[in-house]
Amino acid sequence: MLSINDLTLHYGHSQILNGITMEAAKGEVTCVMGTNGVGKTSLMRAISGRHPRSGGAVSLDGEPLVVSLPHQLARKGVAYVPQGREIFPLLTVHENLETGFACLPMTEHGVPDRIYSLFPVLHDMRYRRGGDLSGGQQQQLAIARALITRPKLLLLDEPTEGIQPNIIQQIGAVIRQLRDEGDMAIVLVEQYFDFAYDLADQFLVLRRGSVALRGDRDEVSRGDLLAGVSV
Repeated sequence: MLSINDLTLHYGHSQILNGITMEAAKGEVTCVMGTNGVGKTSLMRAISGRHPRSGGAVSLDGEPLVVSLPHQLARKGVAYVPQGREIFPLLTVHENLETGFACLPMTEHGVPDRIYSLFPVLHDMRYRRGGDLSGGQQQQLAIARALITRPKLLLLDEPTEGIQPNIIQQIGAVIRQLRDEGDMAIVLVEQYFDFAYDLADQFLVLRRGSVALRGDRDEVSRGDLLAGVSV
């Protein structure tokens, strides 16, 4: 589904990503791991168009993604849930979900019942302002808003950060369900090791902007993975 070859990224004169090559398959969770500052969020920003890549090729479902603007990539099926969630605090939950309609034809401008079945709390709070929700509820709203766009590729950047344990479990269950439905590829950036290890089908460990370790669940031992992300 997602194929990346030799991707590089700079912030000014500083090179942040150094020749990243990876794939993320439909019906699988690919987890990107590593310590702070190794380039995980920069990789997500490059894939989603939040920051232009300096070089390399990216394709989705066999189509080269030569465009780099976020709204263009969103229409091609790339949905990004950024670190910090970025919901609209003064809009209601329902209005936040409606912002995803911009990627869809007019005939599909409606919040599917499936969204509320995945996140029942959002149905109960659909007329509450986003800023009045707890951090965990806002994270559920951010993921739900991304799903409104009917993505082929779902990018999740630190979805457990600052979230209470019971909601972490709920978010994990949703990710597992989305994976098992097999309709999209999921790329997960996550530092909560047990959460990531439980969900991931593929692992990619970054170190200093380069790939230090990669492999599927059967190829990478828990010990090697722990050692790789702790360096």
